[in-house]
Amino acid sequence: MSARPAVLVVEDNATLRRLLEYRLGKRFDVRSAMHGEHALQLIEQEPPDLIVSDIMMPHMDGFALLAALRSDARFQAIPFIFLTAKNDDLSRQKGLRKGVDDYLTKPFDIDHLIGRVDQIVQRSQLYQTKLNSRIGRDFSDKLLPRQMPVVDGWRATFFTQPKEDGGGDLFDWAPAGDGAYLITVGDIMGKGLQAKFYAFSFLSYIRSTIHAMLHSTVSPAALMKRVNEMLINDQVLEETFASLLLMRWEPANNRVIYTNAGHCRPILVGPTTAGMVEQSDLILGLDPTTEYTDYALEVPPDHALLCYTDGLNEQVARTGRMFGEAGVAEAARQAQMEDQPIKSLLSWMLQRSQNPKFEDDVLVFWLQRMAATAAKAA
Repeated sequence: MSARPAVLVVEDNATLRRLLEYRLGKRFDVRSAMHGEHALQLIEQEPPDLIVSDIMMPHMDGFALLAALRSDARFQAIPFIFLTAKNDDLSRQKGLRKGVDDYLTKPFDIDHLIGRVDQIVQRSQLYQTKLNSRIGRDFSDKLLPRQMPVVDGWRATFFTQPKEDGGGDLFDWAPAGDGAYLITVGDIMGKGLQAKFYAFSFLSYIRSTIHAMLHSTVSPAALMKRVNEMLINDQVLEETFASLLLMRWEPANNRVIYTNAGHCRPILVGPTTAGMVEQSDLILGLDPTTEYTDYALEVPPDHALLCYTDGLNEQVARTGRMFGEAGVAEAARQAQMEDQPIKSLLSWMLQRSQNPKFEDDVLVFWLQRMAATAAKAA
């Protein structure tokens, strides 16, 4: 959508139509139609933010146009202003019953019309913003766990901060049998509420796949392959691309078995060092024949595995360059011994960023093996 609100003028009188195009065009992006049928064609191509329409027109009048829009779920919320030479109460009441937002009688003051268009567009955008915010929060509640598993000798914690009410970052965990857990960290390509919807649908696939396959395999790579096949074969999500990290965390064995489909590489953080672990395979949604690889990683005492989404490594530092993997690794090393490592990591990065806030969605998962587990093993 353009930066300026889009207004569609529907008027069969060519002189008045050109006048409205000129005056409204100073504040809005204006298109025009000669009658209702023409207007429907333009609305199908690109819905406007508001419609200003005459009532008496050939082919399809204003009432028929309004009724057609109110009966179509795609367009029924578009604000609508009637312009008419009719000054009788019956026409006004008919318009109000059909859901018109305002009703101006010709001749009208053009500045008054501009003011009403501005007010109604702002009101509509405010309602839409609040609705998107509520829907985004509802999706977020379903995309993120309310609590993390508690395991002696381990610290498992996560943090998420969406840039907006939408966003495609996702995180989940599920028991995987024998005291193990399956951890999911992912990023759906796209921004806003649409990405949040796809992330919710995508996570539903992952959960159902895990539930169906955990009794037959402990391999994250096998699960990843199945998720990729389902994603490509789904008509709704077939053009959706996602990066995903699937990890089988086995606390009793002090190890993590993981597979990576194009996601940010995990970082193994020690008291004095921090480094990336293994390359990743192809992102999900591109090739149904892609094979994924399992990697096994032992987590030493006083070490942590950091998983995150690209809002961290793509944050721009004061140098004008992105932090990248190396910058995130250094931030993790600095935070490793802190009581709240994720909070310390984010604070360290923001202190060195051009922007005092993160420029994209941020999701961080921190899995740390405490020194006490080494003592128990001994």
